[in-house]
Amino acid sequence: MGIRVVLADDHRIVRDGLCALLAREHDIEIVGQAEDGLAAVRLARDLRPDIVVTDVSMPGLNGVEAIRRIRGEDAGVRVLCLSVHADSRMVLSVLDAGASGYVLKDCSYDELVLAIRKAMANQVHLSAELVGLVVDEVRSRGQSAPAARQAALTPREREMVQLLSEGLSTQQIAERLHLSVKTVATHREHVLQKLKLGSIAELTRYALREGLSSLDLPCRSPARAAA
Repeated sequence: MGIRVVLADDHRIVRDGLCALLAREHDIEIVGQAEDGLAAVRLARDLRPDIVVTDVSMPGLNGVEAIRRIRGEDAGVRVLCLSVHADSRMVLSVLDAGASGYVLKDCSYDELVLAIRKAMANQVHLSAELVGLVVDEVRSRGQSAPAARQAALTPREREMVQLLSEGLSTQQIAERLHLSVKTVATHREHVLQKLKLGSIAELTRYALREGLSSLDLPCRSPARAAA
């Protein structure tokens, strides 16, 4: 079964172009198109897609609010932002709203497909140009609040957060830290419970906000992860 995608952009030529490109992928199916944020929320509710790819600047309801509503109604629907805006505060707003990534519109087609597949795997993707900007913005927010939140995690748990947020599998983490797979799985569950997070995607957003991960490592494909 393919990855079911809804596209949301107020420019029809953009939606049509994306549809034509994504139709080439054997594992991606476009199930709906929305011309604004309200339509995106409605289609996400009615069609229950796997991924919504949405612009930020749209009439009626902007992408950030659309993401917040989509995720609030169904946490199983992942959302990717596709935008021309390379602004760190905008990116953080999108991630805080629940998005699984932020891709610039001048990215390559291959990067968009990669981001969709990463979102499906509960990983977060940022265009490379954004990583430094976002990390600087996170740091500029001040250190006192992050330090207080991180204090609840042990050094091993902080290490686990970073490795999980960078896309390593339980098996890969076990091999790297010389632990059993069962021990790693237990650490993972304890970290998610302690931080009151429900998924690895949420954990990755937390790691980015708290400066525990820069997300600048290349995505590990399923084939490599299994190696």
